[in-house]
Amino acid sequence: MLRMMLPILGLLFSAWVFASQESSMSLLDNRFRVDPSVKQMTFVIYRAENSQPVVLVRPDGKKYYATRFPDNVRWYQEPSMDIISVDNPMPGPWQAIGKVTPKNKIKLISNLKLSSEALPMRLFEGEEIKFTSRLTSDDQPLVLRDFLDRVKLKVTFTKYIENADTLAKEARPIPLELGEFEDNGQGLDEQAGDGVFTVSLPITAQPGKYRVRITSGNGVFLRAIEQEVLVYPPPMESTFIQSRNEGTPHQIVFSGEQGMIEPGSVAAHIEHKSPDGGDLVVETRAEKGSLKAQLEIPYDGKLGNYSWAGVMYATDLANQRPLVFPISKHTYSVVEELDIAESRRLQEEERVKQAKRLEEIRIIQAREDARKRNMMIIVIGNIVALILGLVIWLVVRKVRASRAKVPEMQLDMPKN
Repeated sequence: MLRMMLPILGLLFSAWVFASQESSMSLLDNRFRVDPSVKQMTFVIYRAENSQPVVLVRPDGKKYYATRFPDNVRWYQEPSMDIISVDNPMPGPWQAIGKVTPKNKIKLISNLKLSSEALPMRLFEGEEIKFTSRLTSDDQPLVLRDFLDRVKLKVTFTKYIENADTLAKEARPIPLELGEFEDNGQGLDEQAGDGVFTVSLPITAQPGKYRVRITSGNGVFLRAIEQEVLVYPPPMESTFIQSRNEGTPHQIVFSGEQGMIEPGSVAAHIEHKSPDGGDLVVETRAEKGSLKAQLEIPYDGKLGNYSWAGVMYATDLANQRPLVFPISKHTYSVVEELDIAESRRLQEEERVKQAKRLEEIRIIQAREDARKRNMMIIVIGNIVALILGLVIWLVVRKVRASRAKVPEMQLDMPKN
């Protein structure tokens, strides 16, 4: 029995060795197979630090280079990594030629897709919304950390113009980048590396109609999502009323626009900072059916510069959408009280002095004008006198000349 088993064991051992050699050879040759059902493939290739980008070889032998590839290929490179996306890749065995690190296998991401929740059709200038997008591979969440860290999804708003693609490039509206997605578990992102990208999107675009696009900012892939939205003027405002009397608190009033904001939904959270570094957190909400809420900030008369900032909350009346409006930092100062009577007296003295200076300037100007006028009269009189003297001299000379010629003519007359 043992003799019968030995050949079989030897055959199995040989087959196992052969399979191991094939797997090893495949790894060493950096080969990988693309299935015919794959419509899009992304290769994540790790290589030696500061080495040259790999050369990607198709099953038919055609080569793609980092500096030369067709339109259906996008190539992102770093000192130790290549990320290459190919649309409609040729089925069969592909190969990456280069200093590929043996400790890291080549990662394949097939049928990469970007999906996103739709933005509300009506947005408000100044609001901030939580917005998410997802990356999937073969309809499963993509969790490859090295790839996710390099995607850099961004949101752009472009002013809506009919047939913008037909305009010259210089005439097209410039996209406004409003936010960049993160999958790092920070801020509003719920979990790092889960393929769900989150952005706290501030609507800073001015009121109007826009095209919104979600794209990859570094060219790893060009899966763009586009929709149209309308941005309306802000339906909420905050007003700070500063107290001038010690013991009477400052007030901040928050109000929503009638017909836009759900009555009773206005609320606010304020953080107030004093010159000595003290912090005060104050919150408020509107009464039922009211579009206004207000809160008070104590005033103790201490001099210095103060600041406050916070967030306003409300609900969109039309679709019951929660609204969040960040309030940027505002500052105000508390200075010493002025003696109003003394201030008025000083102002009156300054007014009298100013009037006196103006009168002196007016008199000096009048004297100067009179002097210039007299000088002009003298100059004109001299010119007229000179011209008259010249005319009289010419007339006298002409008369004398005519008298001197008459006797001379008589002497020359013939005698009878």
